Amino acid sequence: MKVAIGMSIAATALMAGAVVAQGNPVGNAERAKGKVSICIGCHGIAGYKSVFPEVYHVPMIAGQNPGYIANALKAYRSGDRTHPSMRGIARGLSDEDIADVAAYYSGASK
Repeated sequence: MKVAIGMSIAATALMAGAVVAQGNPVGNAERAKGKVSICIGCHGIAGYKSVFPEVYHVPMIAGQNPGYIANALKAYRSGDRTHPSMRGIARGLSDEDIADVAAYYSGASK
């Protein structure tokens, strides 16, 4: 019993260390439910096209890989991706917000 508890504590410490070492928070889809309302207006409409700054087909992101979503949002936030609307939205997101949104959409049905 003591060995099992010790192994469990060691495994938990290793996993926590990996998350801290990577510098990426673990996303929580439940926490994201209060954060995705701004996303749904464009990304939740099949075939939707935005007209700012030019006509642009808005991709559906439900079911997308969480790493892809997180990296895209971070790139918009930093300016590496340049769509003005997405940049404005992403600039207001923390790393935790981004992880939560990525977790939410990766588990969402297409």
